[in-house]
Amino acid sequence: MVNSKYPPRSAAKPAVKFAQGLPSREQILDFIAQSDEPAGKREISKAFGLRGTEKIALKALLKDMAEEGLIDGNRSAFHAMGGVPRVTVLRVLEIEDGEAYAIPETWQPDDASPPPRLRIVEPRGKVRDRQAALKVGDRVLARTEEAGRGWIAHPMKKLAVADEQVLGVVELDGTGKGWLAPVDKRVRNAVQISDLAGAEAGQLVLAEPAGRSPRSGVRVTAILGDPLAPRAFSLIAIHKHGIPFVFPQATLDEGNIAAKLPLSEEHREDLRHLPIVAIDPSDARDHDDAIWAEPDGEGGFRALVAIADVSFYVRPGGQIDREARKRGNSVYFPDRVVPMLPEVLSADVCSLKAGADRAAMACHLSIDAQGRIKEWRFTRALVRIAEVIAYEEAQRRIDSGEAAPHLTNLWDAWRLLEQARKDRDPLDLDLPERRVVLDANGKIAEIALRERLDAHRVVEDFMIAANVAAAKALEAKVAPVVYRIHEPPSREKLIALKEYLATFDRKLALGQVITPTLFNRMLKDVSDETEKALVMEAVLRSQTQAYYGPRNAGHFGLALGSYAHFTSPIRRYSDLLVHRALVDAYKLEQPRPQADVPATSGLSDRDRSDLGRVSDALSVAERRAMEAERDTIDRYVAAWLSGKVGEVFDTRITGVQKFGLFATIIGLGGDGLVPVSTLGAERFGYDEKAQRLIGESTGVQFSMGMILKLRLAEANPLTGALKFEPVDAGEGSHRIERRGTRTEHKPRDKSGKFKGPHVAGKRGRPSNIRHQGKGKR
Repeated sequence: MVNSKYPPRSAAKPAVKFAQGLPSREQILDFIAQSDEPAGKREISKAFGLRGTEKIALKALLKDMAEEGLIDGNRSAFHAMGGVPRVTVLRVLEIEDGEAYAIPETWQPDDASPPPRLRIVEPRGKVRDRQAALKVGDRVLARTEEAGRGWIAHPMKKLAVADEQVLGVVELDGTGKGWLAPVDKRVRNAVQISDLAGAEAGQLVLAEPAGRSPRSGVRVTAILGDPLAPRAFSLIAIHKHGIPFVFPQATLDEGNIAAKLPLSEEHREDLRHLPIVAIDPSDARDHDDAIWAEPDGEGGFRALVAIADVSFYVRPGGQIDREARKRGNSVYFPDRVVPMLPEVLSADVCSLKAGADRAAMACHLSIDAQGRIKEWRFTRALVRIAEVIAYEEAQRRIDSGEAAPHLTNLWDAWRLLEQARKDRDPLDLDLPERRVVLDANGKIAEIALRERLDAHRVVEDFMIAANVAAAKALEAKVAPVVYRIHEPPSREKLIALKEYLATFDRKLALGQVITPTLFNRMLKDVSDETEKALVMEAVLRSQTQAYYGPRNAGHFGLALGSYAHFTSPIRRYSDLLVHRALVDAYKLEQPRPQADVPATSGLSDRDRSDLGRVSDALSVAERRAMEAERDTIDRYVAAWLSGKVGEVFDTRITGVQKFGLFATIIGLGGDGLVPVSTLGAERFGYDEKAQRLIGESTGVQFSMGMILKLRLAEANPLTGALKFEPVDAGEGSHRIERRGTRTEHKPRDKSGKFKGPHVAGKRGRPSNIRHQGKGKR
């Protein structure tokens, strides 16, 4: 069965010993995965030492596995096109629109031809839900088949990754042995380093397993530098979450070409005479949106939301589009931005800068006296932004009476939109947002909660109005839409919420229609601030996660029937897709450019026929960005607090588990663990429904939302982990051991844990204990 594409190796691997006897399905798949050459009945029989009737049983088993699609049933191990075994191990190279593409792990052709690229068809429905999505670097045992001129593969089993990259900090113990300390707070033990590759103690490195056995340790593959240096915390998150942060040269080259595309005044609406303003954060580098409004003489307003016309520059099928699609969104860290688009576009040509002519997608809105949107119209336009204003400055001008008429008009129009929002009654949860401020040297200057101004609400409500208009405009043309979907809470979550509220003697009737108003009314009825925090946390936990999709299910949180993201195409690919759909639906295509870029700016044929795949991929990319941003904020907070270990803080309990409490510092954020051992010498019972710990002797209770004074016992900037302990811990409670000197002087055991000062004693049963077991009968 050996094909000429796979010549024998000069050095054979040591034979792997398999359990003798008729193998199971799982053992056969493992054997195929480990075999260097296509394996048939003869090879399997020899490996498992089968004889006589066992070989007959194996033949029947292989036939069953072929009928089940686990292996290929044909006699030949290779396809007619040659080179690719019918069952082989593949390595995932990249993810496009949520689909994995892979190459054979072993590829040694005689003619030096490149390995074929196979599209992996992952299972759908409940089977897919039970399996984690494939990611770059994963290894799978797959059944392959020809598909036209290409290949597809059906995964049968996900295999262990031999060279998965690990991020950590180098530590040296007292013997000079190297250890890789994890930067993930969920990982407790360090891993032995077999090859430092020049790395020194305290450096942040990438490493990979040195062998298949965990005892082989890891070898350093890249030295990233000082883990506590400026910009290092975001670098940790970028590598940990696999965020693309280097643009290929072809993408940069096309970006430079696209940036020089001329704008056609004949085919764009000229809005340069309007005093349009962009209201943004003071440190914003890219400006997606700008707004304008004036009274219509009938108690309402004519308004304009101008959005950067990114679809004109980033065209489907081009190099920029390919990279933006892969990234899905920009990722914002305190010390850097990983943009979705090259800087020449995101921070310059596409950005709506003051005083410069810019291409825009214009959303014209007619707002009536009740704040309802009566009409909308979309055009491609030329705009010249009158001013870029920081939120704080815009608010100051309004409050002081110094605002120009065009700014005052925006606030007056917003008050109508605000009234319409109140009538709609969207979910109103007061969720504080942390803000990390760095100084010129990249060091932490301040960590505080972000202030919420009316200026923020003005921009937010204008953007929501434009997003709704975009969704409805596409629906009016029966055009494809990438909806922003937030489904109502599931019945399971509502039952859990009902049981939790019952512990406060509060009721939630599940027979009624669940609306945001129901939750808002529930929160307004709670007067006690501690209890209100508890109920708000519970309501938040009951909500589903918003996602992108082509089938409308409404937006529960905003109380909207149709909603899409339209207003941020510089930083979100979903918005770019909505722009392209509008270009097609309302015939807004521009003259074909002469430059070497794709000809059109509407949807590609692939997206026009199926937006589901790319929507799923964008939802995954969004969650990846959120986790990376949250991890980085946690590290900055821990770094800020590392100089305050031993200080006492007012905290609020945000989580309860049987092993302890999770608490956050009020006014600062930063979740930390309070181990149950620090609460007192007594045993604590865990009430899962009520989310509380109860002392068995004293009856003292710790529950969600409680305010406690806690002492900060540990703050680890590398992992972002915090630990607290009670200020007035009872007798017999354990104190958290302070971490003093650097860990490189402490020897570790084989598992990666620090060796304690104790001396190991004689193993086995203590000599003063007699064996009480019964003898053999």
